[in-house]
Amino acid sequence: MKHPFMAAVAEELAALGIATLRYQFPFAERHSKRPDPPQLAQATVRAAVSVAREIVPSLPLIAGGKSFGGRMTSQAQAAAALPDVRALAFLGFPLHPPGEPSVARAEHLAEVDIPMLFLQGTRDALAEPALIQPLVARLGSRATLRLLEDADHSFHVPARTGRSDAHVRTTMLTDLSAWAESVIQTV
Repeated sequence: MKHPFMAAVAEELAALGIATLRYQFPFAERHSKRPDPPQLAQATVRAAVSVAREIVPSLPLIAGGKSFGGRMTSQAQAAAALPDVRALAFLGFPLHPPGEPSVARAEHLAEVDIPMLFLQGTRDALAEPALIQPLVARLGSRATLRLLEDADHSFHVPARTGRSDAHVRTTMLTDLSAWAESVIQTV
């Protein structure tokens, strides 16, 4: 949660009027590279949602996360609705391991019945556009995809693009803010 990318996301969302709650999964707290089992990760997501609701009982909640955090949030929502969560936002949803294209990790998304936003780089090795675009289309009107040209899974862009990572992040978070506003008004 203290990664510079996550800190920058929280700061920029705050500047856009969106509060965030950052938290760590137990494996990250232990400095382990091996992710927690899904049951523990989903329990962690549920605990974070509960804390967010306690801290700001009157604000609309949108849950989500970066990569693994987003996938665990969507799995938790698919298993049993996260209380008071109106929508999910994913920063780099990990469809598959690098070099192993598949949509198997996303099968549970059919069970999610609230709005979802997928913010993905066009060079994301964990979610190739050729896979994520039809997946989001199959989810119908509850899913929105925003592709960030030339960005990878970490939303890094090559220098040859003439854009900085900060520019891509700002574009991504502006899109997230506009989407969140529209979701809050319609839900």
